[in-house]
Amino acid sequence: MQVSVLGCGWLGLPLAKALLAKGFSVKGSTTTYAKLTLLKDAGIDPYLIDVENYVPDTTAEFLSGSDILIINIPPRVKASEATYADRLSQLLPYIGQEGISKVLFVSSTSVYADDNTLVTEFTLPVPDTESGKQVLEAELLFEEATAFKTTIIRFGGLIGEGRHPVKFLAGKENLANPDAPVNLIHQDDCIGIILKIITADSWGEVYNGVSPHHPSRKAYYTAKASQLNLPLPQFNHSEPSTGKTVSGNKVVEVLGYEYKNLL
Repeated sequence: MQVSVLGCGWLGLPLAKALLAKGFSVKGSTTTYAKLTLLKDAGIDPYLIDVENYVPDTTAEFLSGSDILIINIPPRVKASEATYADRLSQLLPYIGQEGISKVLFVSSTSVYADDNTLVTEFTLPVPDTESGKQVLEAELLFEEATAFKTTIIRFGGLIGEGRHPVKFLAGKENLANPDAPVNLIHQDDCIGIILKIITADSWGEVYNGVSPHHPSRKAYYTAKASQLNLPLPQFNHSEPSTGKTVSGNKVVEVLGYEYKNLL
């Protein structure tokens, strides 16, 4: 089976490698010419694709022969005047033309409002950030398409492989929402869930991908900074904390997935 991975970045590249290890043929895209060699050396069929400016022949060839398309492109809200959904909508004719039957759209828990509630896949998304609004708009674009089946996976904050938000918070003062719960997921679990969706042939679904461990922002980031010998972040307790607790239990209950990294 062949899979096209649109966006071989921090998550997409190790995902593509994991797919190869499972016996899939993989086409992968990058926006960086120099990275084409890196993809090729990893055994990935490389393509230079920029969602700001699709090249028809290249885009068609990237999708040609694939059973599954994984869309893993961050919104980059300020990148251009075109919205995230506008840029991705230009991909739809190519998907239909090349006969892709299944799409996995990597989304974000930013589509849920910070209203201090427990959030599940049954919660109505009411984003309160511009990024969240654009991500939800893109979700709907693929959900409403009839030429293929789409599964949406909404990941929490991404950690792993040199990426952790504590590095940006360390030593900072007056940080908001000390009592809000964290909603994070490790790169390994992101890849594990995506592989599980594909092997279980679970399409037309929405899943949250979030570790079941939800300490407060203050407790978690203070402990993590101490563990990494970083300056401790300082939080502001003068205002009520706002946030949400995102449940990632559906992947456990429906797919039988077991989270490997509990932060």
